[in-house]
Amino acid sequence: MIDRHHLRRTYAALRSPRAWRMRLVFWGGALAVGMAATALALASSWGDGQFRAWAQRWRWLPLVLTPAGFVAITWTTRRLFPGGEGSGIPQAIAALHLRHAARRNAVLSLRIAAGKTVAIVTGLLCGASIGREGPTVHIAASIMHGLSRLTRFPADHLDRGLILAGAGAGLAAAFNTPLAGLMFVIEEMAQDYEQRTSGTVLVAVMLAGMTALALQGNYTYFGSYSTAVDPLALAPPIVACGVAGGLLGGVFSTLLIQGGRRLAPWRRRHPYRVAAACGLTVAAIGIASGGITWGTGYAEAGALLQGEAGAPPAFAPLKLLATVVSYWSGIPGGIFAPSLATGAGVGAALAPWFDAVPWTAVALLGMVGYFTGVVQTPITAVVIIMEMSDDHALLLPMMATALIAEWVSRLICHRPLYRALADDYMGRLAGPEGAEPSR
Repeated sequence: MIDRHHLRRTYAALRSPRAWRMRLVFWGGALAVGMAATALALASSWGDGQFRAWAQRWRWLPLVLTPAGFVAITWTTRRLFPGGEGSGIPQAIAALHLRHAARRNAVLSLRIAAGKTVAIVTGLLCGASIGREGPTVHIAASIMHGLSRLTRFPADHLDRGLILAGAGAGLAAAFNTPLAGLMFVIEEMAQDYEQRTSGTVLVAVMLAGMTALALQGNYTYFGSYSTAVDPLALAPPIVACGVAGGLLGGVFSTLLIQGGRRLAPWRRRHPYRVAAACGLTVAAIGIASGGITWGTGYAEAGALLQGEAGAPPAFAPLKLLATVVSYWSGIPGGIFAPSLATGAGVGAALAPWFDAVPWTAVALLGMVGYFTGVVQTPITAVVIIMEMSDDHALLLPMMATALIAEWVSRLICHRPLYRALADDYMGRLAGPEGAEPSR
């Protein structure tokens, strides 16, 4: 039988001007996120390439440009858009737990979105080992939150729907991975995910992804691969990449969390000295490595997946170190792309030990293992890398690698990275009405 009460409610919802105003805000926000993510992607690629051209022409320029750039970005962030530092994902997670609009506005705003966009491009222009994908999540959540002022939403839609939809849409548009954007929201952003927000998040993620796709063209982040291999032959590299990736990923996360906590008093007292010292260290690592540790690492990861020579066995630990120091400086910047590059380096370093397995397969498993070790969200890691490489044949080996890596990583870093960083960020928000620790 037809449920007449349900039909009446559906008809009323379709006719309601307020409901349509809410939908239009979500849809318009998703389109804006797709355009913002595309603009940041293009500008970041330009900034990364421009710095590499400068460094190739003037070898010692980074020793001046990188620390000076770190100091300038730190000054701008502190003075013009406080709250825009770091990856941005911890801020988006923290915003879900802030109970007051004024506190939320200090974490998510269009001003922060604009400032963070400029800071990411500037950071890549001076050689920082940072990514744009995590900041895109922050920017997207800020855009969606800013648009919420155009209408009045119930609390759950404001705190969960808009921020979650923006975060998922941002990741989907940044990587052109819609499914990964949705999984990221469920697995990382909202562990107590509510069914009533699923439609809102899904539509926003798809619209943002379609907008980025229309502007940038149909592409896969690292190209398309097909690496069908005998499952028995894959068993040894699965274990090796899972253990090595989880170990290094856990070390990376621990360095970011514990090192950041130890450096926090120094950054409060001497922010510009810390930024300059970190910038000088990143420049020195880049010069010593021949320039392979600067920027996002996208080019290096792509070359490693294709089995091209050029990256030394020390690429993974050097890229890890450069990313850690860049994050310690406090400048805006993400860790997604550098972590994917580091993971490809882990796999490439292990590939010569497994002659019966294609190089690309081991590099992809290394990428999955290390990225899972960093974020400790195995499903998200597998879906992101599967969508970025268009390689579905390795789905089950990737999942096995990710589960091993998560277990190993948790032995070293007991709390997931972004949850720990979000708790630290909320702890720095003064006042008794700031937030409840995430659970």
